Amino acid sequence: MALDIQFHGAAQTVTGSCTEVIVGNTHLLVDCGLFQGPRSLEHLNFQPFGFDVRSIDAVILTHAHIDHSGLLPRLAAEGYEGPIWMTPPTRDLIAYLLADAARIQVGDARHHNLRRDRADGRRQEPLYTPIDAERSVDLARLAELNQWFEPCPDVRARFWDAGHILGAASVEIEAGGVSLFFSGDLGGNIASLEAPPCGPAGIDHVICESTYGDRVRPDIDLAERRRALKTEIEGAMRAGGNLIIPVFAVERTQELLLDIATLFDGGDVQPRPVFIDSPLATRITSVFASSGIENTRDGAVFSHSAFHFTESSAESIRLNAMSGAIILAGSGMCEGGRVRHHLVHNLARPDSTILFVGYQAHGTLGRLILEGADRVRISGHDVAVRAQIRSIDTYSAHADRDDLLGWIEARRPIRGSLFLNHGEADAIASLALACSGKGDVRCPSLGERFHLNPGEPARRTKTGDPVLHASVERDWQNDYAEFSLRLKRELELIDDPADRRRAIGEMRQVLVTYQRAKGRISQHRHQRRG
Repeated sequence: MALDIQFHGAAQTVTGSCTEVIVGNTHLLVDCGLFQGPRSLEHLNFQPFGFDVRSIDAVILTHAHIDHSGLLPRLAAEGYEGPIWMTPPTRDLIAYLLADAARIQVGDARHHNLRRDRADGRRQEPLYTPIDAERSVDLARLAELNQWFEPCPDVRARFWDAGHILGAASVEIEAGGVSLFFSGDLGGNIASLEAPPCGPAGIDHVICESTYGDRVRPDIDLAERRRALKTEIEGAMRAGGNLIIPVFAVERTQELLLDIATLFDGGDVQPRPVFIDSPLATRITSVFASSGIENTRDGAVFSHSAFHFTESSAESIRLNAMSGAIILAGSGMCEGGRVRHHLVHNLARPDSTILFVGYQAHGTLGRLILEGADRVRISGHDVAVRAQIRSIDTYSAHADRDDLLGWIEARRPIRGSLFLNHGEADAIASLALACSGKGDVRCPSLGERFHLNPGEPARRTKTGDPVLHASVERDWQNDYAEFSLRLKRELELIDDPADRRRAIGEMRQVLVTYQRAKGRISQHRHQRRG
């Protein structure tokens, strides 16, 4: 027997994780995640699914992060009523995460429709609503680690600890006489809240994430990581401004709180107010506090006297008047959440510090700031970047290149093919090169489909969609944003006002010429077809 897999997301990109497993008339999804990043990529969330929703028999969710779970409400909204299998902690987390994602979808649609510059445009509807989110959570079915379960007829599966975030799992699947192992997202080697990732060996086909496939982090232990955080906190406090840390609500916030509490209680850093300015992170922290995780004193560490969880918008706004505070605010890549208004009020302050503690995907605001942009646009504000921009790369919940290679090696012998997904093109190419000469390695693109036999290399049966693949690249709106931010300053460098006007006229003429040329090409093609 045999089966097919098709990549509907997280292929040559780090978000939108979704892979379809087809065995005869049985269709199974592993993850159903939201695309995040440039607008061209986010636009894919509104496109038709690459599969018939009515044909899906079951979903297996590796973990709660929105880039793996964030399209489950849309799946439910379009009529899916089957089981969504996950670990118990994942169920606890998605109840908050999907509700928050739905709130954001509704809010973004409302904001879009109220903007004056879009008053004549098409009305935008939310991708899904809170009711859809509740419906998808109600479809959850639970399975413990290391125990076989049957997500649908003639298919059995088993979760293995992925060491990534609370509840995260890799997924072993046996169907059609073929064994598959999906890594999900894998954790690094110095996580203080999770066990190391594990899994079986001797699999037919392995699908492995590649987020940090081209990057090796410093080989440090937990104590060294805390010393690095101490250095950043003390440097930011000496500068006199605020320390703004963009954070993800799940795991990153809790890892930081544990380390900050340890530094405060050990006398390594003078205690000062720490504001967790994310209602979602507050709710997620309550899940961690009740999970009995080692090293957290049964969750008491998250109730440290220096920690202040801000709930209301008014409380968040009052932080704008502060100096000398540590503010952890969502979101981790600065694409939404309260961190954006903290950036508006702190990026232009030379005495403030922005500390990145996680991966910044291509095209995100966080990536632009980290790569040295001197001005950025945030919620309609043109903001100068004068703050100190710092980064600690050891808080990532993702395995680095060496970790990934070690995890892949532990799965050998891989009797069929190794698929590398969930990574940007350079990261995947680098990891593939390191794996070359050790069997069949595939780097799928969006829409690609493969036929899998036991013990044989995969056979591609459908090429990727070039339109979908183009969406993972930097889109024109990124280029326009960068160009428009620089345009006024470049024009001001022209001393003569008449020369400025001529420059503007010449730029306009470029667009007119381009449109005319495009029109002639289209007319010529039409005449040839005629």
